[in-house]
Amino acid sequence: MPRFYARRRLSVAAAATALISSVALFNAPTASAALPTPVSGATARSYLASLTVATEDRTGYDRDLFPHWITQSGSCNTREVVLKRDGTNVQQDSSCAATSGSWYSVYDGATWTAASDLDIDHLVPLAEAWDSGADSWTTSRRQSFANDLTRPQLIAVTDNVNQAKGDQDPATWMPSRTAYRCTYVRAWVQVKYYYGLSVDSAEKSALTNHLASC
Repeated sequence: MPRFYARRRLSVAAAATALISSVALFNAPTASAALPTPVSGATARSYLASLTVATEDRTGYDRDLFPHWITQSGSCNTREVVLKRDGTNVQQDSSCAATSGSWYSVYDGATWTAASDLDIDHLVPLAEAWDSGADSWTTSRRQSFANDLTRPQLIAVTDNVNQAKGDQDPATWMPSRTAYRCTYVRAWVQVKYYYGLSVDSAEKSALTNHLASC
């Protein structure tokens, strides 16, 4: 059963209202992220074997070098498209901002009903990509990477979980939900393979270990 959270202090009356709403939500269909399905475990293992192993170098990294949350269509930017894709019963206003809905965070098993409680995670973080070869890309290619809706690279998750992940790779951070780890590493390898990014030795070891059971 998904866990529900409220981050803001509530008055007694507001708390009661929130409790009633939460009860109703427990009976609603569970939202689940619609990350594009990653390659199979066997394919991921094959991809991983072909990736270059190299020491990472973050010299010169700046998040602004990866233009992100660009307009996708009309008034909708990448963040809003992912929020709509990954949520259940998501309603948007005329500017495409999500005004209601529910979102299940596959990293930690929490369900949220406010879009402000979610971050859009770059599964392979921007800084990690820079370390692994994106420092030599054009700005256009970095923009494509940062807004990629085709590969399993963007997913709506609990904001503080995403912030705790930061720019870590699977050698030092994995989703707390063990049931999602196989999907996570398959997606990680697929993205790195598609973009021709390298892995460091600790990262490759961690990925190899996780993929062995996928």
